[in-house]
Amino acid sequence: MDTVHPRPTGTPTFWKRCLRMPIGVQSVIAVGLGALIGSLAPSAGEQMKILGEVFLNLVQVVVLPLVFPLIVLGIARMESVRKVGRIAGKAILYFELVTTAILLIAVGLAKLTGIGKGAPVQGADATDLDGLSQGIDFHELVLHAFPKNIFAAFGEGNLLGAIVFALLVGVAMASIGEKSEPFAAVLESVAAAMFKVVGYVIRIAPLGVLGFISYDVAHYGFGNLRSLIGFIAVVYAGLAIVVGVLFPLIAAIYRIRYVELLKSIAGLAGIAFVTRSSESVLAPLMGKLEAFGVSRSTTSFVVPLGYSFNTDGSVLYQATALVFLANAYGADTSLPALLLMVGVLVILSKGMAGVASASIVVLIAAGNSIGLPAEGIALLLGVDFIVDMARTGVNVIGNSLAAAVVDSSEKRREAKHGSREHPHTPVGLQKESAR
Repeated sequence: MDTVHPRPTGTPTFWKRCLRMPIGVQSVIAVGLGALIGSLAPSAGEQMKILGEVFLNLVQVVVLPLVFPLIVLGIARMESVRKVGRIAGKAILYFELVTTAILLIAVGLAKLTGIGKGAPVQGADATDLDGLSQGIDFHELVLHAFPKNIFAAFGEGNLLGAIVFALLVGVAMASIGEKSEPFAAVLESVAAAMFKVVGYVIRIAPLGVLGFISYDVAHYGFGNLRSLIGFIAVVYAGLAIVVGVLFPLIAAIYRIRYVELLKSIAGLAGIAFVTRSSESVLAPLMGKLEAFGVSRSTTSFVVPLGYSFNTDGSVLYQATALVFLANAYGADTSLPALLLMVGVLVILSKGMAGVASASIVVLIAAGNSIGLPAEGIALLLGVDFIVDMARTGVNVIGNSLAAAVVDSSEKRREAKHGSREHPHTPVGLQKESAR
């Protein structure tokens, strides 16, 4: 008589239940576990950074193979080259206006609270800035936008260069019409495959979260937290004002359902928050926005462009940090000096990539331009990972809103002129007749 062995229970069922949890819940659990590991076993926590690096590498390897065909197809299927220029113009104008408004909010809030007075700047160590203090070379920035070898640009992960080249290819395909259809079909297949790969990668995001949190807590600790708690509080307050006041106001003007937009991208903003890299959610973010109702042609062009020119959270941090350091060193914080600081940041913040701690480079360049010593900037490195998480999450929200605003503006124009490109009203945008 055959012996019937009961099916093992317990562990397999537990893991299956864990795997069925939403990614956001898994990531929250990973944050808690990472904090415990980093606190209780620092050496193990530092070694776990490799999990986060593997996750980011998997994401970054698929970014350009996905973004390039999406931009090319989005441009090629627009009604005219004139529309391409119009969307680019609207996006850049929006980026500049919103960035300037955020900088003014940050400087005003930092000036009002007086953060930085009495800060222990004498304890900072400028050697922490080795490898970062090179500043920004605008000559190199322009050359990156126009690479001489597109394959080398892809190999270097040059997103800005890929955008420019994709723009040229898209315009060329639009001009030759039906002859471009075979190539367009190939690009469609590539994009579809890359979206599938992105889906696989996002499933392991909690492991990346676990690795980064374990490393951050183990490596940085919270030694400088007490002396810089005021700075951190002002940065978070400023970001809350941007997300809770400025963005809803912009959304109301363009009749965008802001709360619904936040709900649709909340999980991705959370992943960007923990990994401190907005690139980690670039590809799935475009898919979420398209499902929300933003047209693919707008999303595939505005969102990647925003990663270089619309870092809302980062510019708020930079402005707050510069006022903090100016107060700490007793530098001039009069209205003309603050306006000069804003002008410098408006220029320097453009072209900044959406990678971890990239805004430190801009902060160094801006600080040098207004005479602040590197030692003070080094002081902020100890708590940079804490504010970096929040500003990266806000960058994702800001770029999502930018795409929705530009798309809303285009759809209003097309409705007024009877365009046939977008015959349906997007889900996330309110109909004109509703008001």
